Amino acid sequence: MIHFGFSYIGLIWLFMLFVPNIIWTKNKPKDYEKYVTKENKILLILERIGEIAVCCCVLIFSDFNIKEISLWSIWLLFSFVLMVLYEIYGLRYFKSNQTMQDFYSNICTIPVAGATLPVCAFFLLGLYGVNFPLMLSTIILGIGHIGIHRNHQKEVFERKKASKFRYVWKGIGTIIFGIFLLVSTGIVGLKNATYLNCCINTSNGIDEQSYVMLGGQEQYLHIRGKDVHNPLIVWLHGGPASPDGCITYTFSDYLVDEYTVVSWDQRGCGRTYFKNRNIDPNNDKVSFEQAQMDLDELVDYLCTRFKTKKVIIMGHSYGTMLGSKYALNHPEKVSAYIGVGQVVNIESDIYSYEDALFVAKENKDDVSSMVEAYETYISNPTLTNMLNLRRYVSPYHVAKKEANTLWLGLKSPYMGIDDFRWFMKQLGSLDDFLALNSQLFQYIQNVDVRDYGLGYEMPVGFISGAKDWTTPVKYTEDYFHAITAPKKDFQVLEDCGHQPQCDSSKEFSEILKEMLDNYVE
Repeated sequence: MIHFGFSYIGLIWLFMLFVPNIIWTKNKPKDYEKYVTKENKILLILERIGEIAVCCCVLIFSDFNIKEISLWSIWLLFSFVLMVLYEIYGLRYFKSNQTMQDFYSNICTIPVAGATLPVCAFFLLGLYGVNFPLMLSTIILGIGHIGIHRNHQKEVFERKKASKFRYVWKGIGTIIFGIFLLVSTGIVGLKNATYLNCCINTSNGIDEQSYVMLGGQEQYLHIRGKDVHNPLIVWLHGGPASPDGCITYTFSDYLVDEYTVVSWDQRGCGRTYFKNRNIDPNNDKVSFEQAQMDLDELVDYLCTRFKTKKVIIMGHSYGTMLGSKYALNHPEKVSAYIGVGQVVNIESDIYSYEDALFVAKENKDDVSSMVEAYETYISNPTLTNMLNLRRYVSPYHVAKKEANTLWLGLKSPYMGIDDFRWFMKQLGSLDDFLALNSQLFQYIQNVDVRDYGLGYEMPVGFISGAKDWTTPVKYTEDYFHAITAPKKDFQVLEDCGHQPQCDSSKEFSEILKEMLDNYVE
C-alpha cells in the first residue's frame, strides 16, 4: 500500500478504458451535444478532478500489480470482470443504432453501465491494492461521472413509477452499497495512515514479510528495523496458536531505531498454518518439542542472514514457555531473555479465581456460577473448563489500560487475509480450535516452567501488567526471585493487563530498551 512505482495492471485498465472511449468520440449518439449543455457544473468539476486523479494513481503506485494469489485477489478478479463487461457494453453500443437509448442502456441490471462499470472497477482495484488515494479518487470520479450520466439517462427515458417492492429493494441495495464504500474506504484510509506513520525507508532498513523453510514447512516472518546491523529481537507470540504479528507494530515502532524485530507465526497457526494446510491440515506435526526445533532453525537462519552470533529472545504468555526453555537450552545463541506476562504454571488460574471470589463477595455479588465453574474445573481440569472459569473471573480483573486488539488489527497495514481467516477460526468453534492444536494445549496444562531449570546464563528481564491475572504478577515475581542470571530485572506497568506491549506500547518499549541497554553490548 502506498508504494510508488509503475503499475502494469493500472496501464492495462487504462488501455481497456481509453480504447472504447476513443472509438466513441467518432460514434457519439445522435443529439448527445444538446444534453451536454445541461450538465451540472459542480458534477463536471468533480468528474474532471476524478479523471486526472485516477489516471495518475493507477500509474504511479505499484500496489495494483499482481502479488501472491490469495482470497484477497478476488477484488482484482471482480475488477477485471467489470472491465470486461465494459468492453462488452462498448461493443454492443457500437453495433447498435447508436442512439441515446442505446448509450444509456443497462447491462446485467447495472444502471448507466458506461459510467458505472469502469468507476466500480477502479474502486475495486484500489481495494485490492489497499490504496486509499485511488479509492478516494474513484469516489470523486463516481460522484461526478455517474451523476452526470444518471441525469442524462433520466432525460432520455421517460421515468416510470416503480413498484413498492422494487423501490424498497433499490433502497436497500443503495444503503448496502453506500456502507460498503464508506467502511472499505475508511478502513483502507486508516491502514494507509498507519503505514505512513510507521513505514521504514532508511537505506539499511528492512520491512519484510516472507516465508522461510523451518522444519520442513514454510513459516511466516515479519522483520522490521531501520538498520539491519542492529541487535535482533525474536518475538514469540502467545496462545498457544495466537499469532499477533499484524499488531506488533504497536510496540516495534518504538524499537526499530535501535533493534531489528522479528515476528514469527509459529507452526500450526496464522499464516504459517494456511501456507502448509495442504500438507498438514490437522496439525499432526505440531508440538512443543517441534516448536523448539523450529525456533532453533529460525535463530540459525537469522544469525546467518544478519551476520550475528546471538539474538534477544522475547516471549509473551505461552511464548515465554517456548522462549525460556530455548534460552536455558541454548545460552550460546541468546544474548538476553525477556518474558512478557511470564507463564509459570497453570495453577495461577486458581490464584486468580480466589482473588476474583474475594472481590465478588466484597461487592455482595452472586458467586454461585463462579464457584460452580471453579468446582467443575477442579474436578475436571480441561482447558475448556479453565476458559469457562476465566469467563466468570475476568470481569473482576479489568485493566484501565486495555488495548482493543481488533481495532489495532483493522487499522494495521500488515494485516492480511490469512490473519483475518485465523482470527475468525479463533472466534468459531472452541472445541475445533482446541483440537487443531491439542498437543500444545495439553502441554501447557501439565508443565511448570521451573522444571526447565532456574539457572540462566544470560541477562533476564520480566515485564508484566499490574492487572494481569492470566499470568499473575505474584507468580512471575516468585519465579523472578527463584532464578539466577548474570543480570535480572522485573518491571510492572500500572493499569495494564495481560498485553502490556499493546496496552501501553510506548511505556512498555521504554522499559524494554532500558533493560536491554544494560544487558546487550
